[in-house]
Amino acid sequence: MLAVSYFYSMTKKERFAFVLHYFEEHAPNAETELIYDNPYQLLVAVILSAQCTDKRVNMTTPAIFEKYPDVYALSKATFDELFPYIRSISYPNNKTKHLIGMANMVVENFNGEIPATVAELITLPGVGRKTANVITSVVHQQPNMAVDTHVFRVSARIGLTTNAKTPLQTEQQLLQYIPKEKVHIAHHWLILHGRYICVARTPKCGECGLRKVCKYYQQVISKQQ
Repeated sequence: MLAVSYFYSMTKKERFAFVLHYFEEHAPNAETELIYDNPYQLLVAVILSAQCTDKRVNMTTPAIFEKYPDVYALSKATFDELFPYIRSISYPNNKTKHLIGMANMVVENFNGEIPATVAELITLPGVGRKTANVITSVVHQQPNMAVDTHVFRVSARIGLTTNAKTPLQTEQQLLQYIPKEKVHIAHHWLILHGRYICVARTPKCGECGLRKVCKYYQQVISKQQ
């Protein structure tokens, strides 16, 4: 009963504070699971990761980076040359075109340097707001919150967001309460929590340290028990 009363008496600000403190204690060094050595490699990996697992991407990228070590080399690739390296990734046709188009635009419009702002990144083929937020957050630690399916689901379940219907609404609500200096790591906290604990079909609530403040647990799971 104490946990239930505590949950219903919490403010949104207090819920965020609890969640952030929990992750700071239990995952202080959270980071992307994509393997990369520089901004070019990270951008390629993130473009490939759309609707695909990081594990599969990490199995695929070493051969790509060996064949195309920088954006200049990738810009010279043809579709037929690059496609075999991406065949095992979801949506290989589109992603092959996007990677070649991205490389060409970076060479032509940005002197071969991966852009460092969201506004510039989203002009590249295959780069939407989520990808741009990932790059600027991971590489430059800018306070940009990338919202993928994990972040969208976890934020709603815990109660960090309220009636957020789109990734942009989720992003905006999260940024209201997460301190700027913590946004870049909070992105990883939410993704990894969704990937390993708060999974889509059967969340592992018994293993979760956020039960005390979680809307889904208190309003759904606890009433089933």
